[in-house]
Amino acid sequence: MVTATESVNEETLALLGSELNYTVQVVSPEDEDRELLESFDLEFGEDEGSAEDMVARPPVVTVMGHVDHGKTKLLDAIRSTDIVAGEAGGITQHIGAYQVHARAQDRAITFIDTPGHEAFTAMRARGSQVTDIVILVVAADDGVKPQTIEALNHAQAAGVPIVVAVNKIDKEGADPEKVRGQLTEYGLVAEEYGGDTMFVDVSATQRVGLDELLDAVLLTADAALELTANPTQDAQGVAIEAHLDRGRGPVATVLVQRGTLRVGDSIVAGEAFGRVRAMIDEHGETITEAGPARPVLVLGFTSVPDAGDNMLVVSEDRVARQIAERRESRERSALQAARRGRRTLEDFMKSMEQGETRELILVIKGDVSGSVEALEDALVKLDVGSDVDLRVIHRGVGAITENDVNLASVDNGIVIGFNVRTQGRGVERLAAEAGVDIRYYTVIYQAIDEIEAALKGMLKPEFAEAQLGSAEVRDVFRSSRAGTIAGCIVRQGEIRRNARARIVRDGAVVADNLTIDSLRRFKDDATSVAEGFECGISFSSFNDVKVDDVIETFEMREIPRA
Repeated sequence: MVTATESVNEETLALLGSELNYTVQVVSPEDEDRELLESFDLEFGEDEGSAEDMVARPPVVTVMGHVDHGKTKLLDAIRSTDIVAGEAGGITQHIGAYQVHARAQDRAITFIDTPGHEAFTAMRARGSQVTDIVILVVAADDGVKPQTIEALNHAQAAGVPIVVAVNKIDKEGADPEKVRGQLTEYGLVAEEYGGDTMFVDVSATQRVGLDELLDAVLLTADAALELTANPTQDAQGVAIEAHLDRGRGPVATVLVQRGTLRVGDSIVAGEAFGRVRAMIDEHGETITEAGPARPVLVLGFTSVPDAGDNMLVVSEDRVARQIAERRESRERSALQAARRGRRTLEDFMKSMEQGETRELILVIKGDVSGSVEALEDALVKLDVGSDVDLRVIHRGVGAITENDVNLASVDNGIVIGFNVRTQGRGVERLAAEAGVDIRYYTVIYQAIDEIEAALKGMLKPEFAEAQLGSAEVRDVFRSSRAGTIAGCIVRQGEIRRNARARIVRDGAVVADNLTIDSLRRFKDDATSVAEGFECGISFSSFNDVKVDDVIETFEMREIPRA
């Protein structure tokens, strides 16, 4: 039996449809969302109006590259701000969007700063989807690295032009020509080598080559792209990042892609909706409208949208609420269907046969939705074997609340706080009473490493047999008090009292899993007898010992997991 809330696979649905004379078509969540918008006469991703309505817009640039190659410092130099000093571990943990002006041509360029750690791959991929041009940062003293190739693959998959910034040319051992040669293997051929990719040598710390880099971006945009948008239509864009601000409520960094976003507009992004109460630019100034390719901080959402959610302006608040509620209902149904059903007796018997699978339950809370998503993605991919499972039962943005602790306590879970703390002392008191472990992290490396260690600790210990010694039976004595006593000489290692033993006769094991109950040297009890000495051995559970039998002793030792 399948209940109304359980999910079945596509093959089962197709079979059911054929039995009932229906054609079953499985649609993607994107198609379902498109149908939802069409029911409200809305469409996302299309420029409205004629060619005369289109105006040129600034290019949107994403900065990518290997960790520690100077991506954020390069943006710092361009924006003359200091972001790196505030980043945990010197790694960019969040996406940010900023607009700068190229002084030579007095044209605006929008930059998206993507995180540098490989666990933020999903966010980097999202950065490629909204971008027009990618600046690939490669350190001149370090060359092409795995994350450089990963970033390059994302950019090429998105089909966007690439400008290469060869950074750290002022450092000792810098070799910009080597970088050009390495990237040739991946299809990026410099213009001076006859290719069509612009390479610019820069130094973020010395502020060398920055104007040339901005000029290269604008030249690439003019040559390879026709960047236009209609500023008069209803605004559409993407939520680059979102978080819960203690004083201002849900706040989202939105990149307007087409149209003009104004204060007072009714907006919907994913399952979040609201009305634009205020907009703030990258300098902290309040603005009243934002045109195409303009990144702004939007206040007025009723909840925190997910990073990457499409944002669009609708006619009134009622429409925004209805779209958000339908999306939320669909997401809730999908989660409910994906949840495990009740365990049947067959399931229980199967788990008993295979060995019970242990499970680590997590509740993840973070300061911004992109970080939470990336952390969850990295943790779910951890694989330490089929014996241990990891399940995230809830994730969210904002401080750790009593609800999070209650949720974790039901399933004996752990709460992870990424750049957030508990909401008041009452939450910590509740966690202590419920026995819920709350872990705080500021760097994603540490969270992944500790959870992986916890998963390995939940694995059932593996044991291997370690040989201790062997003894040859020379004579057999009978005692009314002690039973059968084997007179032996220790041939190898040592024999210990209470050690586990087996008896081998003519190469075959005749008794296994015995315990040496009595060990004597002449008339004295002994705890161990070394190689070359004689001793008397007796077993309480086995008396059929014969001359020339070999007694092997061993112990089970736990194997440390890699």
